[in-house]
Amino acid sequence: MKLYLVQHGEAFNKEENPDRPLTDKGKSDVVKIATFLKQANIKIERLLHSGKLRAQQTAESISNIIETSATVESNGLINPNDYPKAFAWQDDSWDKDTLVVGHLPFLAKLISHLLIDNEATTLIAYKPGSVVCLECDESDKWIIEWVIRPELLPD
Repeated sequence: MKLYLVQHGEAFNKEENPDRPLTDKGKSDVVKIATFLKQANIKIERLLHSGKLRAQQTAESISNIIETSATVESNGLINPNDYPKAFAWQDDSWDKDTLVVGHLPFLAKLISHLLIDNEATTLIAYKPGSVVCLECDESDKWIIEWVIRPELLPD
């Protein structure tokens, strides 16, 4: 099983727009990432986002570009300051390749929790639009398969 953890694209700050939608750069970066996922033939069976507008826009854009049949679902356990263990407790039901669009610090803490059971240790330096692919191996241990940032991809 694979878990794709995506930080939403760049969003407006609260002062510019309290709803915090994606900026033009954020939208462009998400298109680059989604195009990469499609070209890499990534298959998503489940697609979750936090429910915040910037995460929802990111998830919907990815879904449209990779042309997945997975339903885009909101999940109330993946907001910026949510507790990673509460989300990870659902891992017994994780039997599908899943893409999660969320926020910092939650995503970084979730990765640290899954990999080393210590959410206080930062293992990944996220930037908006970044994707981390984790895979659960035969011994139920999570490993980092790859990481990609939008600036590493061609325009």
